[in-house]
Amino acid sequence: MKEQRISIAGQRVTYTASEGTGRTVVLVHGNSSSSRVWRHLLDGPFGERYRCLAPDLPGHGGSAHAGKADDYSLRSYASMLTGFVRELRAEDAVMVGWSLGGHIALEAASALPDVAGFVLFGTPPVGSPADVGRAFLPNPAMNVGFTPEVDTEAATAYARSFLAPGSALPTDELVADVLATDGAARAGLLASLQAGAFADERAVVEHLAQPLAVLHGEGEQLVSAEYLNDIRMPTLWGGAVHMLPGVGHAPHLEAPEDFAEVLTRFVTDLD
Repeated sequence: MKEQRISIAGQRVTYTASEGTGRTVVLVHGNSSSSRVWRHLLDGPFGERYRCLAPDLPGHGGSAHAGKADDYSLRSYASMLTGFVRELRAEDAVMVGWSLGGHIALEAASALPDVAGFVLFGTPPVGSPADVGRAFLPNPAMNVGFTPEVDTEAATAYARSFLAPGSALPTDELVADVLATDGAARAGLLASLQAGAFADERAVVEHLAQPLAVLHGEGEQLVSAEYLNDIRMPTLWGGAVHMLPGVGHAPHLEAPEDFAEVLTRFVTDLD
């Protein structure tokens, strides 16, 4: 895989590209994370087969910090993603979003009409701030994702919440990404959410024209499966939320081969 840089509306964005030449797959990471969470996909058979593009969000990973707090919002992230897709001629890509990355993909959906399909995991579509209490489980570690100044203890608790209870997966890289993220990104995201400055995601998935895969780890500590199953999603792949055994919020890290197999089946079904 190759790390590259691109400028989108004056924002310097770092991204990683795999060696594959098949259908393009855009991979959007979550809050206080980076593109390296996709390493197993990019370096493995999936990345060898498909053209995978994984950007670092502004203020995350190798991308530059945003110029102002307002740039750290779902709408601004979606604008960046739209520019990224167009600049790299990936308009017909499969869009894969993890956690915050899924919310960004939904925010950008109306501006990306040629996307072939969407894959969301760790992303409960919310229609308004009132949905948040039902969409997410009451885990105090979630607060870290909206806290500007984060120490190692808090970052570790946040990283552990991504995994199924009792998981032995090391969290060193996850913690490092949390600590490296611009604290203003977490504060800016919270401010935009509190202001209701985001699309009605329930309406987005209800009217989506493209196939939509929704994956959910059975050991998920942050997102409510009950809430997901209560949402009308007419183009839902297989007609149901796809449950992943033995994993939590981060199946692409906890069971990368199984995750890649599910993703491959979805992409193949589009052809």
